[in-house]
Amino acid sequence: MHTVPDLTHFEYKAKNAIRAFWGNPDALRQSGMQTAGDPGAWRHFRPCKNLAGFEELMADIVRANGLEEADIYRKNGLLTLPGYFRPSKFWSLLIFFRGHLVALMEFKFQTAPSFGNNFNLRIEQAVGSAYDFWAAYRQGLFGTQQQPFVGWMILVEESPESDEPVGDKSPHFPVCDEFRNVSYLRRYDLFCKKLMKEQLYSAAAVVSSPREAMTSGEYSDVSVDTSLKSFVTRFAAHIAATAANMAASL
Repeated sequence: MHTVPDLTHFEYKAKNAIRAFWGNPDALRQSGMQTAGDPGAWRHFRPCKNLAGFEELMADIVRANGLEEADIYRKNGLLTLPGYFRPSKFWSLLIFFRGHLVALMEFKFQTAPSFGNNFNLRIEQAVGSAYDFWAAYRQGLFGTQQQPFVGWMILVEESPESDEPVGDKSPHFPVCDEFRNVSYLRRYDLFCKKLMKEQLYSAAAVVSSPREAMTSGEYSDVSVDTSLKSFVTRFAAHIAATAANMAASL
């Protein structure tokens, strides 16, 4: 019997996660985070740089799609997995069910003003982490099990620095046409599409949001394929399928 995945009203929760990221004190409290120091400091629009709200959204999707008893790890010390090219790798979120690794995710962010070097660093990290994980998976370091869901998401500040076209210098060979004079947001969109096309990640998303979203929770997607809705839909479907397979094996 086909069941439509439950997305648990992700739009509302995503907006609250955005508010928390930008330092909204009410959203911080709802996410279980604490404001430190001067209680009026949040008014300076300094991001708390915490994506716990998105972690909680994914946890809700797990519980709503048949894996209520899953082990969901979000705390330091319980978020490492063995690697192939290195001893271990720290992830943002790990989900286990009956000893099986069901899903792992990486949540990143990038805020103004530095986009150039940080963009390249994010690309190298994401590609390297995925390649290392799948090599370890093929070597059987996670036992014998079905492929887990591997997700990558980045929250990018919506600003002139991320929206404006950027040029590149390549003195020996031309860069790919699709990267010519496009913004960093568009670069992230292309990157996420390539991550999925090359099957390095089950889903990849880029979400943009201005600093003023501390109050509104405003965010936007760059494209349908790399949208938050596409990400959570793929994830919920994987969780529902895993739950159905586990039930059938009993």
